[in-house]
Amino acid sequence: HIASAHMLHGYDGPCAHLHGHTWKIEVTVVGGQLDKIGLLADFKVLKKKLKDVIMPLDHVNLNDLPAFAGINPSTENLAKYIYTQFSLTVAPLKLKQVEVWESDTASVIYYE
Repeated sequence: HIASAHMLHGYDGPCAHLHGHTWKIEVTVVGGQLDKIGLLADFKVLKKKLKDVIMPLDHVNLNDLPAFAGINPSTENLAKYIYTQFSLTVAPLKLKQVEVWESDTASVIYYE
C-alpha cells in the first residue's frame, strides 16, 4: 500500500481537483521452473523489490513526479508505470500483470 495524491487534468468531475488515495498494489509473476526447495520466487525478495519501486510514489503528489510529466497520473498510468519499473527487477521471472486499487471497489489491471 502507498498513499499519494493526484489530480486528473482535463477530467470533467471532482477528480480534476487534488485528492488522495491509499493505493493497493498487487503484482503477479510467472515462471516456468521451481527452485530446489519448490519455490518460484521468495515473497520476501519480491516484496522488497516492489517496495523499492513504489516507495518513491508514497506520500507525494504524483503530478509532480517526472514519471508523469505530460500524462495524467491516473490509476491506469500508475499501474503501467509500476509494471514497467517492476518488470525490470524480477528476471528471470516474468511479470504477468499489475493491479492497482484506488478504493475497495475500483481497480485496474495493466499487462503487456
